[in-house]
Amino acid sequence: MFLYKIELELTDQTAYLILLAPSDEMAFEYVDSHVARHFIKSPEIRSAAIVEKKRTEAGSGYVIAQ
Repeated sequence: MFLYKIELELTDQTAYLILLAPSDEMAFEYVDSHVARHFIKSPEIRSAAIVEKKRTEAGSGYVIAQ
């Protein structure tokens, strides 16, 4: 399993999704469902790109500064 940081370019903003998936393909399959759960009205996703990918182990994580 891998921990992914995915950058999402939405219609009016950039968002980051952190998720656990067994492969790159599965990570992208999960994007739409996570976006739909987060927003009241699902925004258009213009692009999605893997920014970072880490093997999971105790203490794995990301810092997202804005």
